[in-house]
Amino acid sequence: MSHRVFPHAEFPLGPFHAYEGNPIMRPQGDAWESASVYNPAAVVKDDRVVLLYRAHADDIVSHVGLAVSDDGIQFERHLEPVLSPTEGYEHRGCEDPRVTEVGGIYYLTYTGLSDTSAQLCLATSTDLYTWTKHGPLFPDFNTFLPAANTSAGPWSKAGGILPVPIDGRYLMYFGEGSIWYAWSDDLIHWTPGSNDEPIMSPTPPGTFGSYLVEVGPPPIITNNGLILLLHNAAVKNGDGSVHYTCGQLLFSPNDPTRILAQMNYPWLEPQTHEETHGLVSNVTFVEGLVFFGDTWFAYYGQSDSTLGVATYKVGDTYGIAENMPTR
Repeated sequence: MSHRVFPHAEFPLGPFHAYEGNPIMRPQGDAWESASVYNPAAVVKDDRVVLLYRAHADDIVSHVGLAVSDDGIQFERHLEPVLSPTEGYEHRGCEDPRVTEVGGIYYLTYTGLSDTSAQLCLATSTDLYTWTKHGPLFPDFNTFLPAANTSAGPWSKAGGILPVPIDGRYLMYFGEGSIWYAWSDDLIHWTPGSNDEPIMSPTPPGTFGSYLVEVGPPPIITNNGLILLLHNAAVKNGDGSVHYTCGQLLFSPNDPTRILAQMNYPWLEPQTHEETHGLVSNVTFVEGLVFFGDTWFAYYGQSDSTLGVATYKVGDTYGIAENMPTR
């Protein structure tokens, strides 16, 4: 997003409505995106929406593809991936990108997956097609702490970078399991807070984030100066399956490590066939958020298989009917 402050954005952002024509992208061909296409980052460049999306064949080794759109709905795909596994720490895949533009440089965070670990990694680009990798950001971190985790190696995912500096430093929220923060002077080297002190942990039993919470798209600055972060959350069912939905958090720039408010019910959750059936069923997983024209577009993965979008047109309000209890 090139704009830094959104005068029409308030907490909670929305209401969002899933596009009736979802999914907007499906697997295609017989190569790198033949089995699943999902979990996209999003940015506006040259008056077009650009998606950087996760895709893989049946081997489930993920690559990052690129697609562009004039309307935010119909996308034209680049034929080849723009980011693929080349290093040992990511030889099982480059997964789940988020992207932020600062000063004409695009900062892409993604998960590098190996046989023993998942690590939050960083790559940079000036054109979105050619990327320079900077390696894992937090090689000693485990974002499932303080909750139990049986991973044999380091574990970190999901980095969202705020494009506006706070007191001369840049802020990142990151984490799967719980959510943490990190600071940087140059957007390349990042210093995280203590692994023992997450800013958000799984929510109480019976709520929609009781198994894990995870960073969604990069945060934004709104009209009243507050940082808004959309996040993903999951519960674990008795049979071991999971159910992923989407929430929202609100922070103050004066203390961006303390939550001011949070939604206590999902703004997006699995409803359609694609969202309840797939490689990992019952998942809506948002990673991309852009303001384009007069509309907010939130892009998300549907059950780790297809790609959908939900939109909020500025001026829409939560109507009485939307808040009425259902029987």
